[in-house]
Amino acid sequence: MNKRILWAVVFVSAVAVGMLFSGQSHAEYGDIVLDRKMDSMKKANVKPVVFPHWFHRIRFKCKVCHEDIFIIKKGANDINMQAIMEGKFCGRCHNGLTAWEPLYCDRCHSYEGK
Repeated sequence: MNKRILWAVVFVSAVAVGMLFSGQSHAEYGDIVLDRKMDSMKKANVKPVVFPHWFHRIRFKCKVCHEDIFIIKKGANDINMQAIMEGKFCGRCHNGLTAWEPLYCDRCHSYEGK
């Protein structure tokens, strides 16, 4: 199989999987639900964030995010949209260059509860 065709198949498959799982989601094993700032999320009319930890972990070593970007202690990171838009926390990679920019609220703010 020619490399272009193989990459096209991989790309189309990835898009199909992304479309299948976009929208409403539930936290899976290893995911982290970020719901500490529920008051501000309710005001912004968004759901709590589902952070797919293992999805990121299979792509990157722990040291990529810890300790330079995130402190490994519950509640130690004041993650908020302003900081993300300034390139801090998730915005360090989700900047439109390394990964998609934080303009699609429902990609992260997708937690439906148990």
